Amino acid sequence: MDCIFCKIVKGEIPAKIIEKTNKSLAFMDAFPLAIGHSLVIPKNHYEKMQEIPPEENAELFETVRKVLSKVDKLTNSTLVALHNGKDSGQEIPHVHIHLIPRSKEDSAGPVHSMFKNRPKLSDKEFNELLEKLKSR
Repeated sequence: MDCIFCKIVKGEIPAKIIEKTNKSLAFMDAFPLAIGHSLVIPKNHYEKMQEIPPEENAELFETVRKVLSKVDKLTNSTLVALHNGKDSGQEIPHVHIHLIPRSKEDSAGPVHSMFKNRPKLSDKEFNELLEKLKSR
């Protein structure tokens, strides 16, 4: 497998490690969107969040929580983002959670500003979608 994050886990590619546990790793993003932009990944390779076993998921998000408290001290406001699949914007097919310090000057805006073609659903459509999601 030619996964850059797996190579970081194996020590084949250097990274600025912030925190590591048995099942997760946090390091600074090599191409930061803001000063302090960091990533938290599971050490095992999973492309999507729902593939991670519960015990690994718990450790991953405990690492997110611990590193988030450190990153958040940089600007006192942090975006926590997870792209779950290629069409969602995931560029590397290995689960990774972005911790991006935010400020008024960064020009990024809220998540809603990312979407130009937002759906307009009727109450009926919302209810049908709700039932579909609940039944899956």
